[in-house]
Amino acid sequence: MNPIAIRLLNQQLVVPQYSDPAEVVSYMGAMQAQEYRMMRWAVEMRTRRPSHKAFKKAFDSGRIIRLHLMRGTWQLVAAEDYWMMIGLCAPKAIAVTKGWMSSNKISIPDEELMRVCDILAQTVADLGSATKEDFVQALAEKDIRMDDHRLSYHIRMAEMSGTLCSGELLPMKATYVLTANKVTPTAQMDKDETLMRFTLKYFQSRQPATLEDFVWWSGLNISDCRKGIALLGDTIHVEKWQGREFYLTDDCRTRGFRKGKYLLIPPYDEYLISYKSRDVVLSPEHRHHAHNNSGIFQPVIAYDGTICGNWSPFRDDCQATFFEDARKK
Repeated sequence: MNPIAIRLLNQQLVVPQYSDPAEVVSYMGAMQAQEYRMMRWAVEMRTRRPSHKAFKKAFDSGRIIRLHLMRGTWQLVAAEDYWMMIGLCAPKAIAVTKGWMSSNKISIPDEELMRVCDILAQTVADLGSATKEDFVQALAEKDIRMDDHRLSYHIRMAEMSGTLCSGELLPMKATYVLTANKVTPTAQMDKDETLMRFTLKYFQSRQPATLEDFVWWSGLNISDCRKGIALLGDTIHVEKWQGREFYLTDDCRTRGFRKGKYLLIPPYDEYLISYKSRDVVLSPEHRHHAHNNSGIFQPVIAYDGTICGNWSPFRDDCQATFFEDARKK
């Protein structure tokens, strides 16, 4: 098994199968969207012909939604998966977020949470689309003032409750709309069906991956992750590599990889953040070049899938530095 080549293929980073950005997001299940500008490149680089206009069209029309969800962090999800993701992931994400609030000595009573959520919802209903600055003004009119950190938690909880989601794509600033006005309701699935579909999306797009990888990425309990794999039955199997067990689906892509390709990978990209087993593509001694222990991820360069350098996406000259010569591997 060549895990690096297989990950590149199934992550759509080489020989991509999709032309539509929304189809990429649906295929991936969810994609980290922490860096507002670079989330677009994370999707576009997985299409046959990367197009910022195509991404914006899919985002503005509501086929791609950005919200806080898995692990309480920013994600992109496809509209048709939105309610499935909310139902499965939001309860754990809300618990994680409340834990962060507690560690930051922030306590938000339920009464305040409900009142502020109502004001946020009314603001976007009145304006059609709102920014955080609009929320600050609307709250001030109700004689409610809070620091940016506390307001961010209120917005996050409104997203995870399914009240707010992303509005129009602006160059540098997030906007919010009422989810009910943007995302079409879908038929409710039972938990086992939801878990099975969620698990399949992960392993199809991230394989080969371990159980620990899935637990990390999903933010779910390990028992739910084991159950999700069990629900896939004989459509998924285990292969061992360097003493570890990796799961692969029976329709895993294994052909099409060609050597000699550099990739400019954005910060927080699924190529790294999807896994705990990042040492497959990133030498442990160079881990600090890609991310720190606080969860801050850097833009990286991969050669034939091996992380070997960094690049500067926001500089005119796109400066690149290399910490390893992956061509010798």
